[in-house]
Amino acid sequence: MSRLLDVARRYYHLSVSTLVRSGESHDDSLDSLGARAARLEALLRERVDEAERVKSELVAFKITYRTAVGGLHEELDELEDAIIEALAGERAAQRKGGASASNEPPADAQTEPAPRYTSDAVRRLFRDVAKAIHPDLSSDELTRDRRHLLMIEANRAYARGDEERLRWILQTWENSPETVRGDDPESMRVRLVRRIAQMEQQLDALAGTLAELRESPVWKMKAMVDEAAAKGKDLMRDMVGRLKRDIMVARNRLEALQGRST
Repeated sequence: MSRLLDVARRYYHLSVSTLVRSGESHDDSLDSLGARAARLEALLRERVDEAERVKSELVAFKITYRTAVGGLHEELDELEDAIIEALAGERAAQRKGGASASNEPPADAQTEPAPRYTSDAVRRLFRDVAKAIHPDLSSDELTRDRRHLLMIEANRAYARGDEERLRWILQTWENSPETVRGDDPESMRVRLVRRIAQMEQQLDALAGTLAELRESPVWKMKAMVDEAAAKGKDLMRDMVGRLKRDIMVARNRLEALQGRST
């Protein structure tokens, strides 16, 4: 769950000074804000559980697919590679040496991304981030966990020399509910406003995550298999049968090519 919330937090918008979304209006009394925050907390837990369930189903399907089909796919790929190699050798023999291969390295090997160096500005910004969000500064376990997640992200950004990401992390923390001190009504109201805005952004991010998972090729394949099963058909068995036939055809073709070269 914490991993998904970490992903959701990446999408957290920096402008969380207002509670309402565009076109909405809400009662901003403490009781109303508290009730709304409680509803969002419950909905967020549901969405996190849903995303975890979808991911678990995808993992289980991948295992089933690889067990039934993966090995056959690999065997077919190896045969097709061998056929391509045999055809290339046959053409080379027909050309009797042909034109010499270019000495130029492949295009993708000619250029490499330049290494990124950590600038003084990035170092200073990283120190500011560490001073603000270091887990040792937390007063409770929940805050410590949130600081820890942000600190991990900050370390990654620093390693990449990513000044923009470090600035985002610092601003995200400064706009978080945890930075609001005091037990007076106004402080409590601001904390609730920020927490509600934070949860709304997390819900949006989780919706995006779920949509992305369900648009993935693996999920679409799973949906096809499930739909076929509902109609009494075994799509996985049919795929295995087709792959075995393709393997037999490829093996016969490779043997014929190898026979011509001897």
